Order: sequence, then C-alpha cells, then structure tokens
Amino acid sequence: MTPWSEIRGARTLYEDDGALVLDKPAGWSVMGERHDTDLVRIAADDGEKLWPAHRIDKVTSGVVLFAKALAAHGDLTRQFARHTVEKTYLAVTATTGLPAEGRIELPLSVGRKNRVRIAAAREAIGERDGVWTVPEDAVDTSRDVYPSTTTFTRLDATPAGTLLEVHPLTGRRHQIRVHLAWIGHALVGDPLFEKNPTTRTGLHAHRLTFDTADGARRIVTAEPDDEFRALLSSSAT
Repeated sequence: MTPWSEIRGARTLYEDDGALVLDKPAGWSVMGERHDTDLVRIAADDGEKLWPAHRIDKVTSGVVLFAKALAAHGDLTRQFARHTVEKTYLAVTATTGLPAEGRIELPLSVGRKNRVRIAAAREAIGERDGVWTVPEDAVDTSRDVYPSTTTFTRLDATPAGTLLEVHPLTGRRHQIRVHLAWIGHALVGDPLFEKNPTTRTGLHAHRLTFDTADGARRIVTAEPDDEFRALLSSSAT
C-alpha cells in the first residue's frame, strides 16, 4: 500500500484549515471500497479523518474535495447541493463528428442492476442545433427520473477521437459517461460501455471552483497526466 504521507505530499492541490483538495489517480476510489486504493480508508489508517464533499468515479482522475473536519463538511456539501460549485472535466471520446459546442438535456434513471441510463428509449433522443433532448411524452416515469444537463465545448479532434471540455450542470452519478454514450459518443476506455477496455477511461476532473471558509472564491486545477493526453492519439486502436 502506498503510504498516506506519500499520497498527500504528491497529490495535494490545495489545503486550508477545513478543506483538502487532492489530484486523484485513475483507478483509485474516493471511499467505500475496502482495499489499498480507497483514499478515505488509507488516510484513516494513518490517523487522518477525511469527509468527501463529493465523489468522482474510480475510473476518473483529477480534482476531489475533502473536508478535514465535520464542521466544514456541511458547508462544502451545501455548495454542491446549491450548484454553486463549478466543475470542469476533460473527456476523450472514441468518435468524431461532435459540434463545436453542445448541450445534452437528457433525464436519467436507474435501471436493472443499478445501472444509470437515459429515462427514455434511445430512438426517442433527438438533436437540433447541438442540443440533445427527448420529448416529454417519451420519458419513462415508471422509475424515478432525474433531470440532467451536460454542456461541452470541443477542444480538439483527430481521426482517432475528440477532446472535450465538459460541464455537468447537474451532478448525477455517471452523468457525463451516460450522456455522451447515449448520444453515440462514448468515452474511450469506459467499462460501462466497452467490454474489457485496453486503456484507462477518458475522463479527468480538470477544475473545481468553490468557496473557502473565509469567503474567497477558489479555483483548483489538476492538469491531466501523459497517460490521459495519449488517449486522443490512441483511441482508435
């Protein structure tokens, strides 16, 4: 197991009395998995208690915000609930043909085996002027439905794939991954939609903007590593 002191020293992006922001590697979980890549568990085993203010998927790398004290946790989580936290991701799709800018307005639900899906049939999804929606009468209301919005800007495109800057305006589980896949542009290496992927998943939490305890607006950025950058050139292989 990698020592907590080593992880903390190499991965800390920002810290104050109440908050700690880490650059999480792909393949590590934020919490909830009792093994050697569970950040909350590793910290606790070394005597430091952390409370995640949010989570990113195990396959996703990048910025994660933790509270260092329970008193700070409530304020940080309320910022996410009120949508005052700005989240920016980088995403690599294994496809081309996306517009320069887009908006995905597709409601989510949870289907069989706890899998997140669009709350409508795939054939009901339509696109007009870079906006993807489904008609209201096509939404399956037999399960709970969660309105969800993702916006994106195309940063680069090669014959191998497309690099996007993505903003999940609603913070649903697997939102970016499911939204892009259901409009025909799944992330490269995404195990939700690709059996036995040979690369890491093309999703990186690039930037997080939140309010610190002293009222300052803080922007924290985690630059993607070389493995992520290589995805755009290797996604077709």
